[in-house]
Amino acid sequence: MLTHCADTDDPYVTVAVRNPNGRQGLFGVKISYKNANGFTMAETYDQVSVPAKSKAKVRVAVAGAGPVDEIARCEVNPRATAVR
Repeated sequence: MLTHCADTDDPYVTVAVRNPNGRQGLFGVKISYKNANGFTMAETYDQVSVPAKSKAKVRVAVAGAGPVDEIARCEVNPRATAVR
């Protein structure tokens, strides 16, 4: 779940990932950065380790996504991919 999209005051995206499983897991998070026209400027991918039956947050810098002031919205897949 997206909790913060990058902006000029805080050029990081914050995503919360919940693990409903009975053991710790590593999850992949893909973030898309869209401009005001809905064009995908860039995408980033990061991984976060989440304890069993818990949640964790990951902050991702948008330095490689283009000018932060052009980002109108961020999108994340509502279901993180289990890496292991």
